[in-house]
Amino acid sequence: MLCLAGTSLCFAQAKIYQNPNAPVEERVKDALSRMTVHEKVLLLHGQSKFTSAGVPRLGIKELHHSDGPHGCRAEVEWNSWNTANWNNDSCVAFPSLTCLAATWNRDMSAIYGKAVAEEFAFRDKNIMLGPGVNINRMPLNGRNFEYMGEDPLLAGEMVVPYIQNAQKQGIACCLKHFFVNNQEWHRERVNVNASERAIREIYLPAFRKGVVEGGAWSVMGSYNKWLNIHCCENDSLLNGILKGEWGFDGAVVSDWGGVHSTMGAALGGMDIEMGTGAGDGVSSRGIKTYTYNTNFLGDNFEKLINEGKIPMSVLDDKASRVLRTIFRTAMNPNKVIGELCSEEHYDVCLQIAEEGIVLMKNDRNLLPIDVSRYSHILVVGENATRSLTEGGGSSELKTKLDISPLDGLRAAFGDRIDYAQGYYSGRAMYAMQERTDSTRQAQLKAEALEKAKSADLIIFIGGMNKNGGQDCEATDRNEYQLSFGQPELIAALAKIQKNIVVVTFGGNPFDTSCMKSVPAFLHCWYLGSISGTAIANIVSGKVNPSGKLPITFAANKNDYPCFHYGERGFPGVNDQLYYDEGIFVGYRYFNTNNVKPAFAFGHGLSYTTFAYGKPTVSASTSGKKTVTVSIPVRNTGKVTGKEVVQLYIGKNGSKVERPEKELKDFAKVSLNPGEEKTVSFTIDDEDLQYWDETTHSWQVESGKYTVYINSSEVVNKGKVVFVR
Repeated sequence: MLCLAGTSLCFAQAKIYQNPNAPVEERVKDALSRMTVHEKVLLLHGQSKFTSAGVPRLGIKELHHSDGPHGCRAEVEWNSWNTANWNNDSCVAFPSLTCLAATWNRDMSAIYGKAVAEEFAFRDKNIMLGPGVNINRMPLNGRNFEYMGEDPLLAGEMVVPYIQNAQKQGIACCLKHFFVNNQEWHRERVNVNASERAIREIYLPAFRKGVVEGGAWSVMGSYNKWLNIHCCENDSLLNGILKGEWGFDGAVVSDWGGVHSTMGAALGGMDIEMGTGAGDGVSSRGIKTYTYNTNFLGDNFEKLINEGKIPMSVLDDKASRVLRTIFRTAMNPNKVIGELCSEEHYDVCLQIAEEGIVLMKNDRNLLPIDVSRYSHILVVGENATRSLTEGGGSSELKTKLDISPLDGLRAAFGDRIDYAQGYYSGRAMYAMQERTDSTRQAQLKAEALEKAKSADLIIFIGGMNKNGGQDCEATDRNEYQLSFGQPELIAALAKIQKNIVVVTFGGNPFDTSCMKSVPAFLHCWYLGSISGTAIANIVSGKVNPSGKLPITFAANKNDYPCFHYGERGFPGVNDQLYYDEGIFVGYRYFNTNNVKPAFAFGHGLSYTTFAYGKPTVSASTSGKKTVTVSIPVRNTGKVTGKEVVQLYIGKNGSKVERPEKELKDFAKVSLNPGEEKTVSFTIDDEDLQYWDETTHSWQVESGKYTVYINSSEVVNKGKVVFVR
């Protein structure tokens, strides 16, 4: 008790946890000391679909979770997946994370994280379920559009500024899906068998950067198994690597329904169990029962704690992690008020979309469009008018503004624009793919081909969408080529009019053989709320494209190594999935085995040209084993442009099997016409290491290394050799 001197007035002991200016660790320790066992347990599981409990008796707030990472999901009912139908839960749909990765621009990642977190804050959310950094191992994965490509260095470098700037707003990023969640087929039960080296070199590094460098406050466990144990209750993964090796001090959140046992969750490192489904029960009278206490980390867990079968230290550690998350977010005095659908956020959306669009091909310099040459521009394709912010599973967004490509092109080119749908895809969700009527498809195709006869320029806008069987959670793509008769339609249009631009959406690579007769080709990922304006700005030349591919587009599906081993590699045999390709994922396989891709990792054209000078290398004189590689880059064209300078390293004569070269750094530079800048990279031992499975540690070989300075993985602009 605290008593006022000279009076009889006494007060309860000061509540440090309620002091917003006290250090977080003191607040955690104080709050924990005041809580009952039952109150601690209540912190560890959901109390609704998207909230987990606080401690009302002590004034400790609950946590509000919401799906991201491309925007704040519309509200759902307290205890069901049904949309709540609010009128004030629209948001800005930011571009997909594949688009962000395609910018190869850390500054874009920083403004993305800040802006999206401000929208979460305004909606009174505390944990944003994202971003995701699972590696694009397999080009049919329905959720690849939510991730950052096939390379762990690129994904890791791009996720760090996102997390840092989101969490400055008082919103916890929940880095997901941890880990090896590289397909949706049987995701709840498939067990991933991968070499220790592949795990360490390919599938963990981006998560490690997000935790160690980004400082992520929460991490989401994935549905699948590793070492035949679900990742949401995997001691080796969550306690051993995440909390032990990496020193993660935040809360591990389960993917919804990802926990399968009390002891597994209790001892395996899970901190907040969500979506198990206990609250979905219906009584005999048809009344929903609210029984979240029956979750695995609910009553049964509490019983085992009270009986001494699970140490109290386990409960205290979990409760401390949740309290730490609450004080960092819901009870953080520096959490921003935020804003929703602001002009600034739409501007951020537009900037990222413009920088992420990749100019894949531009024969005859058909782009940018010289409007004086064309009087009748025909836009063909369903994606010109379809909202691509809808569908896709948990990342579906309810937008206040959604500028379609057709709207954007009409705003840019006026009454020169005509439109034909060309094909029909249906409106299916998840696994229920809607059948499309063949008669209707034929009619739409015929209409487009007839209109094409009078057009002097065609802009085809298609690609993928977020239907089940396309880019959609809980499903994988049905095929590698574009669906709904698009390849045949593109080829037929190209026969009628040689001036044709193809614009595709999608989070995955696909068969681009239909583009051989097409002079100009743009790939756009998913661009969010301002997609139409971004596309119009690129094709009109108002903005110079600067995106680069974060994934390899193979000429054929079977060129990807995951398909070389039959069903072992995908979708698995008896729920056992084998990563027999080891570390040779994406471009690492293509460059090492001399397999020519259709469009290489790192590829992307510009409306200007860049000349690279001679690279130089210098060793550090500070005593630390580093070398610096520098190269001058000049804009030799007539318009301002941005170039992504890519640094790859290969080991000469390695004693272990290694890719020919691997991405180790990159820099995006903006250059005016005639301007030159020198780009420098510092290389240290971390850039040279490999994982040794005999010593279970990182090792660095002595000897010669070749540094490649490239404009894409296959286009070398200069190389130097140094000795380590």
